[in-house]
Amino acid sequence: MLCSICPRHCLVDRDKQIGYCRSSNTVKVARAALHYWEEPCISGDNGSGTIFFSGCSLGCLFCQNSEISHGDSGVEISNDRLVDIMFELKDKGANNINLVTPDHFAINIRECVDIARKRGLNIPIVMNTGGYLSDSTYVLLKDVTDIWLTDFKFYSSEIAQKYANASDYPEVAFKALSKMVRDTGSPVFEDGLMKRGVVVRVLLLPGCLKDSKNIVKYLYNCFGESIIFSLMNQYTPPTKEILEYPELNRKCTKKEYDRLIDYAISLGIENAYIQEGDTAKESFIPSFDNTGVLPEQ
Repeated sequence: MLCSICPRHCLVDRDKQIGYCRSSNTVKVARAALHYWEEPCISGDNGSGTIFFSGCSLGCLFCQNSEISHGDSGVEISNDRLVDIMFELKDKGANNINLVTPDHFAINIRECVDIARKRGLNIPIVMNTGGYLSDSTYVLLKDVTDIWLTDFKFYSSEIAQKYANASDYPEVAFKALSKMVRDTGSPVFEDGLMKRGVVVRVLLLPGCLKDSKNIVKYLYNCFGESIIFSLMNQYTPPTKEILEYPELNRKCTKKEYDRLIDYAISLGIENAYIQEGDTAKESFIPSFDNTGVLPEQ
């Protein structure tokens, strides 16, 4: 079957070759462990049961997880093994199962979550996505998703094309987000943990303050308090310098981030996470060393 699951529609036979997402039809995972660096309503005290999938249909130049999204890290596993991993994370006390960059494995994930639910998995499923979801991907994932933890990376089609080769990103991401909000409804919390809802991450990029402001204004005008914003200053320059776009080879300044926060406040936004202190100096990138992927011997 030729693949058209993501907006790229690269139409390759992933049983025989990899697509734009750099993936075959077999699930590939680079890490499965408790993760404490998500938003507080996701990680809580016990951590989020995070499964990092290899490959990505978007492929941003500045990806902080480029070791897995652009590279070959990770181990191919069966669908049965993926189900087992979900239960292993639950047994470790995970607040939820957090599927990171799951889009290109949507068919597998739909099947695995269905199986896990029938076997008694009763904690929320978090779909942690870059926002670049086609209609077909969304349809596959919507009924097995409790929480959407989604990026909205670009307002400008020009910037989206420049940094991700995806001029259609703003249109595609907004369409997908509209469906997430429509189908998931207003945020639901229990003891400070999100059980259902939509969190939208806006990562401030160097020199892109205007674009981030436009994202925040646009989404707030459209969705109001139906979404929770996560305004992020943790942009980390790639290990290897981006020579074509050297502006990406620096972190954002405190002044740039403060201006974004002030702008959000001026719009009246109340439901938002912000990053304080020296978060921009910290690394939020875990080790993609196949932790938790293979069965313990």
